[in-house]
Amino acid sequence: MPYNFQHSYFFFLGPPLLLPIYFHVENIFFVFKRRDYVDLLMTVTFFYKFFWLYGPYYGGWGAFGLYMFMRFLESHWFTWVTQMSHLPMRVEKEKEEDWFSLQLATTCNVDSSPFNDWFTGHLNFQIEHHLFPTMPRHNLGKIAPLVKSLCKKHNLPYRCSPLFTAFGDIVRMLKKSGEIWYDAYYHG
Repeated sequence: MPYNFQHSYFFFLGPPLLLPIYFHVENIFFVFKRRDYVDLLMTVTFFYKFFWLYGPYYGGWGAFGLYMFMRFLESHWFTWVTQMSHLPMRVEKEKEEDWFSLQLATTCNVDSSPFNDWFTGHLNFQIEHHLFPTMPRHNLGKIAPLVKSLCKKHNLPYRCSPLFTAFGDIVRMLKKSGEIWYDAYYHG
């Protein structure tokens, strides 16, 4: 499938395959590659408990279907929430920028509201998350005004978008990067 149409097909292929398929394969690969048998034991224990709990109600295939459906929903949520703060931002060869400016250039926030804070797990404060990655997420909104004032003081951009604009930015960026790929491949 050509990249110049990725904005049309990505959400039918990317999220449905990301967590339900790709992450499972990747996790199994790395467990064996690293010989992390404790992690393997925890994974087997999780699935044993899951099927022990839900198997009697839904049967084996029903429990498997429930698990994959939950991962399918989670994958869509994960894709939208993580990409809305990263994809729309400037991507180019690394410039000699200071660390703080680089964080502002590569991430953006989504407007805060009780719903947005809950839906994104407070990762709508992505700028603050990148500046203070170990800070508990529920505190990111508390430091946002300080970061905004620092940006204003030093005349640095602080980008914040409404939720649905941020979702639209994902599609627009996929379309733009697909067009860049197409031009480079066919006309470059």
